Order: sequence, then structure tokens, then C-alpha cells
Amino acid sequence: MHQPPGNLRLLIEANPWEAEQIIRCYERPLRYAAQYRDVGRLHIGFSGVLLEQLLDPGIVDRYRHILDIPEMLDRYREAENIELIGMGYYHPIFPLIPRADWCEQLERGLAIMDRAFGRIPRGFWPPEMAFTMEMIPALADAGYEYVVVDGVHVRPEDGISDVFRPYLACYQGVCITVVPRDRDVSNAQESGLDPNWFRNEVHWRVGGSPRPREPRLVTTWSDGENGGWFRQTHEGSGFFGYFFAPYMEQVRCGDYPISPVSLSQYLQQVSGLARAQVQTGAWNLGGNPGLDLSQWAGSESQRVAVAEVGRLSERYWSLRAQAVRMPGGETPVASALDQARRLILEAETSCFLFWGDAWIPHLYERTGPAASWLDAVAAALATTTVGAVEAPVAGTAPSTAADPALLPPGVYPGGQGVDTPRPAQELPTGASSSPPRSAPRSARTPAGAGGSRSGMGGVGKAAGKRVAPSRGPTRNGTGSGRLGRRGPKR
Repeated sequence: MHQPPGNLRLLIEANPWEAEQIIRCYERPLRYAAQYRDVGRLHIGFSGVLLEQLLDPGIVDRYRHILDIPEMLDRYREAENIELIGMGYYHPIFPLIPRADWCEQLERGLAIMDRAFGRIPRGFWPPEMAFTMEMIPALADAGYEYVVVDGVHVRPEDGISDVFRPYLACYQGVCITVVPRDRDVSNAQESGLDPNWFRNEVHWRVGGSPRPREPRLVTTWSDGENGGWFRQTHEGSGFFGYFFAPYMEQVRCGDYPISPVSLSQYLQQVSGLARAQVQTGAWNLGGNPGLDLSQWAGSESQRVAVAEVGRLSERYWSLRAQAVRMPGGETPVASALDQARRLILEAETSCFLFWGDAWIPHLYERTGPAASWLDAVAAALATTTVGAVEAPVAGTAPSTAADPALLPPGVYPGGQGVDTPRPAQELPTGASSSPPRSAPRSARTPAGAGGSRSGMGGVGKAAGKRVAPSRGPTRNGTGSGRLGRRGPKR
């Protein structure tokens, strides 16, 4: 589950119906988890910036006529069969942001999860499934025990590709359990499936796997608030009513070969994990197979934007170190450094890069003011006596106004982040990443996306043996006869 900075406020103001569809996606899993408390197991991740909005009293008030948000968050606290999964606070593409920022994105994400739910997640879901082996020490230091990765990037040391088992991945002597996500079944989960198809598909895939007679873990993952399949307000036609409830009923009756499991509990029972390397990459997005990070850094303008964030981050850390060495420490400039820091981390939101050139201005909307704050800090540190730093003059950031004529249906120009003084311009509706149903002119952006991550997990039997699971992220679902997602699926 993910929304870009300020998006829930923009949605309720600009498109109340879409806002209602999306906010109900956060509450719906709770009801079905409660209904099937005995057999159902769900894995759900929330980005920190989405939780920041859900904890905002103003947002709580604006959505009160639809949903009691505090009551919903309390129910997540109590839902023992929902395993909460961590993400970076601002939903960054970790391999593209400075490593010096990884720790803070992780720690802030954990802190707000604890604040919202009173729980610390044990598993990590990389935003956009963008993973690199270098992340392992940072994840382990943050306390994560496992990470879900896209199965196509896993390279077992024995050379036998097998997405139906967990592995141990190590980097510089630090190890973490990696859980491969099944891309094909995940594609179906995001766009439409039924229990019979799921049973037959898993049976066929497990039967053809390298170890069909061993316990099999089938992991699926998809956005939980994007597209009509998950946003469907007629629940009998959506994921939970059409697939999840009938699936749980059959599991409850004992005549279904795939049993849901909790990842944490399942992994505690597994020993002697085989080792694997994980190739740097992300999940599949429509025609982009996710074998690189070109969706977010494929164009010159995207690479320049990524470099600008890196430059500002490096400058921040340099100025902070300089401030600490000054008489009196960094106290006189601490507030200015904090302002710059928040803007830099917010600029690392994946949404600003995913939608290409049309949305990069939203990144610069953060980096411009951040640079001004850092200039003010540098000027203060250059004086003999450091005094309090005044706020930079407004208007130093480049214009981010978007031409509404270039935007696809359901997408609105501009954006106003939490506590960030900016022009009243809006971010795209909905998600953290998704392509458009139809991109008018040169603007290739998502049609009312609303990034999110929702997963289901299970272990079952195939070919007469214990098999597998389901839970996880996905992003591309073709498949005739299945409900379509948000347009040319990611």
C-alpha cells in the first residue's frame, strides 16, 4: 500500500469517488482476515509516507464520512493473521538512492510502522521490488529477517532455478533470507483469477519444478489498491469477494490443496537454506521485464534527476559533519539541516521517476528548496559566529506546473506534500507506479494509479505433496479472461 506525498488530500479534493475506492482498499483486507481468521493469512506492506497521511488529523477528518481511519489502524494492530511487511519510508528505489540514505529510509519506515500499528515488521518488501545485494547489511542492521525479491533475479549457487523455496543470500559476511516471488502467478493475482485456476496453475507449476516432491512455497505479491480488480466496490466482483473468500471457504472445508501460511512462521520451520545471489533488478512493468532499473533511470532526464538527489545528499552529509565540528555543535543550524533532509528523502519517492519526464518536476519541487536550505547552512557555517539560520526566500524551486491537457483521465497536475510549503499543484492520483491506460500525447503516466502492495501466502499440496503459498507483489498481468488492471499493466 502506497500513496505519494500529499496524495490522499488531493484525491479527496479533486476526485472524491476515486478517493473512496482507494481508502476502502486499506480497510477491506481487515474484514476478510477477520472472517477467515482460522485459515486466512495475508501479508501487507505500507509505505511510511502513506502512514504519515493516514495519521494526519486533517486526513482523518476529511475521510471520516467514508471510513474511521484510527479505528482501522487499531484493527491492523489486533489482526494476528495479517503479517505486516516493511518498506522504505518514502518508497524509494533503493539501488538508485545514496547508500548513506538507506539507513534513515529504513529506520523512519520502521518507526512509523510501530507508531501506527504497535508492531515491528520482520519482513521487508523493496519498493517496486528494486533490490540489490548491497542492501543486505542495511536490512539486517534494521532488524529485518527476510526480504521478498522477484524470483527471476534469484541465482541459486547450485545452478538450479527454483522459485518455490526460500534461500540465504549473503553480502560482505552478512546474510538474510530471501523469498522469491512467483512472477507468473502474481500477474494473475493483480489482474483477476479464481480458486480453480489458482489450484490448477499452482499444481502444474509445482509439478514441473525442480523438486516437486519437496515442500513448496509459492509466493505471490501485487499492488493492493490499483486497478478495478482491487478497487472494486462491488466486492463480489473483486479480488476478495471473487477469489479470496471462495478460496478460504474451500481451505476451511479441507478439500483445497494449497494452504495459506505466514511467512515468518513458515521460515522458522525451515533449516539448512541453500544459498543464492540476487541479481540487481526490479519487478516486471508491462513491456519492461524489470531486468534493470530503466523504468526509473532509463532516460537522460531521469539520470540527471537521480544524480541531483545524490549530489544534495552528499552535500547534506558534508555540511552536517562540518556543523558537528563547529563550537556548539550543529544546534544553530539543526533546524535548517532537518528541513533539507526531509526534502531530500521525500525527493527519493519512486513515483517522481516512474512516470518519466512529465513527473520529474515533482522531484525538483523538493530538491530546489532543499538546495536553498543547504545554501543557508553553508553561509551560516562560513561566518565566524554561527547564528540561527533563516528560512530561504520562497520561490527558489523550479516551476512544476503540469499542463492538464497532457494528463490521462484521473490524473491531476501538481501536488502538495505534508508540511512542505509549495504551490497548490497536485500529484498523480493513486499509486506509486503504473502506466496509463492511454497516454495522451507525450505524457505517459498512469491512469489513476494508487501504488500499493498486498500479498497472500499459502502452502499446499501438488502432485500429492505439500506445496505452496501465495503472497506478494506483482505488476504485470495479461491473461485472457482475467480482469484488467490499470490499463497497459505495469
